[in-house]
Amino acid sequence: MKITIFGTWYVWLVTWTCLAEVGHEVMCIDVDEKKIDDLEKWIIPIYEPWLEELVKRNHKNWRLQFSTNAKVGVDFATAIFSAVWTPPDENHRADLKYVKAVAKTVWKNMTEYKVFINKSTVPVWTWEICNNIIKKECNNINFDIVSNPEFLKEWAAIKDFMVPDRIVCGVESEKAKEVMEKIYKTFVRTNKPLIFTDIKSSEIIKYAANSFLATKISFINEIANFAELAWANISDISKWIGFDPRIWAQFLHAGIGYWWSCFPKDVQALIETWKDFNYDFKIIKATEEVNELQKIKVVEKLKKLFKNSPIIPFHKGDEHNILENKIISIWWLSFKPKTDDIRDAPSIEVIKKLLELWVSEIKLFDPVAIENMRNIFWDNKKITFCSNNYDAIKNSDALIILTEWDEFRNPDFDKIKNLMNWNIIVDWRNIYNKKEMLDLGFIYEWIWKWN
Repeated sequence: MKITIFGTWYVWLVTWTCLAEVGHEVMCIDVDEKKIDDLEKWIIPIYEPWLEELVKRNHKNWRLQFSTNAKVGVDFATAIFSAVWTPPDENHRADLKYVKAVAKTVWKNMTEYKVFINKSTVPVWTWEICNNIIKKECNNINFDIVSNPEFLKEWAAIKDFMVPDRIVCGVESEKAKEVMEKIYKTFVRTNKPLIFTDIKSSEIIKYAANSFLATKISFINEIANFAELAWANISDISKWIGFDPRIWAQFLHAGIGYWWSCFPKDVQALIETWKDFNYDFKIIKATEEVNELQKIKVVEKLKKLFKNSPIIPFHKGDEHNILENKIISIWWLSFKPKTDDIRDAPSIEVIKKLLELWVSEIKLFDPVAIENMRNIFWDNKKITFCSNNYDAIKNSDALIILTEWDEFRNPDFDKIKNLMNWNIIVDWRNIYNKKEMLDLGFIYEWIWKWN
């Protein structure tokens, strides 16, 4: 089947590549000429495991095409995906300008029946906005609108697409349903549920799912904060409540909170919809409040370690400026391993907080996200961007660990001790064992595990 997709960024790259991988002919449209030119040369703008290989294979076999010509894209296929970014606006609502732009492009160029498939994360009733835009000038040409939210995790997006736990389609006609069945028939053969519902419900499903997962994260962080005061072991608490099949263990890991491109913006966007429907999301608002407080708790923990260390000089009254003139290192900047995405990453807030406390230098390292972070802090002379994890800790007073990359779980600890000044480590992902780290001579803290 021929498919056109407007949008070539992050999970959308995975979407059209995987659709081509199962045999569809896919044309990708973007207004950014450089981006399209790069894709033609197999230059992939994001880091996602195995994505580059799939793009090369399907482009070679002519199942993937790239263009900036919107008319060619609309003429190419009956099924047209809108897969554009919906960033938060200044009021934390989902900014629909790109979705609206795609809808306008479709009605300007359509000459026959089309199915407009909205894969972007959008507020409920966005389908009506798109419907009115397309209907305005389409000269009585029939069309359908479908809501088809994505549920892909960065660094596991290809697996999530090829082996989905569910595929949700909000439709209003049998004809649109038939088109979606043709697109996803390969996945139906593997007994994966292809779910059809009304468009409004489909639009809410993505926000509801992300908000629920975010709530689990904020919940366990609240319990962790209480467990610290009670000298209890949060790892045991989260582990054993996770054995309850009604609760389940995923998203019950205490830490720096939820972040990245989807959870913060989707939670905030859902909260903002109360203005349209006069409904106050009390639980979801509390979820966001807990999360915001959690982001900078790692800095407070670091200050406490400096203050309580028996070997580091500390003068009473210096509590506020205890990090002044210190060299702080941060390992791993992306919001999760195996991605270069730093949108809403907690590392950004941690860096900003450290700068406020007058540290003399912040040394950063990440295997794939370092360039993206450089684009944010390129003009700050207190920040050093390092090429490897050991360079990042040379002459450092303390190390903060923010992401759990598996390949760095077993570093050379003797080398670390020789490179650092005070051997202070705040491990905010619990990737090392506290007893072992203390036995090695580190001043070490992790997330509220008292063993």
